[in-house]
Amino acid sequence: MRLTAGPIALLVASAVCLATAPILLPESYSWIAHTTSESAAQGVEGAWLARLGFLLWGFGVLWEVRLNRSRWDKWTARLHLAFGVFMIATAAFSARPWEADARFDPIEDALHSFTATAMGFAFALGVLGAMLHKLRQGSRRVVLDVIAIAAATLIPICMAIWGDVDGLLQRFMFLTAYAWYVREAL
Repeated sequence: MRLTAGPIALLVASAVCLATAPILLPESYSWIAHTTSESAAQGVEGAWLARLGFLLWGFGVLWEVRLNRSRWDKWTARLHLAFGVFMIATAAFSARPWEADARFDPIEDALHSFTATAMGFAFALGVLGAMLHKLRQGSRRVVLDVIAIAAATLIPICMAIWGDVDGLLQRFMFLTAYAWYVREAL
C-alpha cells in the first residue's frame, strides 16, 4: 500500500495557504484580478503565506513523484519532478507587486516568470505522459487528464486576453492541477 496521505496533506495545506493569502494582503489586492504570484509578490506584507503555499505544493509533488515512480514512466516522473522544483523556485523568486508604483527587482521578477512558465510546461507535458501511459495500459479513465491539459494550455491564453480576471482564471487552473495531483496520489 502506498503512503499517499503525506503528499495529499501538503497539497491541501498549499491550497489553503493560497486561498487564504488574500486576507493578509492590502485592500488593493483582488483575488479576481490579481494572480497568486502577485499575492506572493516582492515587498508585500503578508505575501509569505502565498509563498508558503507554493513551497508546500512543490514539496508535495516531489513526494508524490517518489511514490509514483514505479507507476509513471521515466519521462513522466521527470516532468513532474521538474514541476515540483520549478514550483519551489517560483516561491524563491517573487513576482513584481500589482501596484504600479511599487519598487521591485526586475531580475527576480524575470526569474519568477521563467520558473512559473517552465512549471506550466512541465505540468502539461507530465500529465500528457501520464495519460498516454494509462491509455497504453488499456485504461480509458483520462477525463481529468484531458481537462488538466486543456486548463494548463488554454487558461494562460485566456489570461492574456482577459487580464481583468487573471486571478479567477488562474485559480481555476490551479484547482484543476490540485485535483489532478490528488487523484494521482489516490
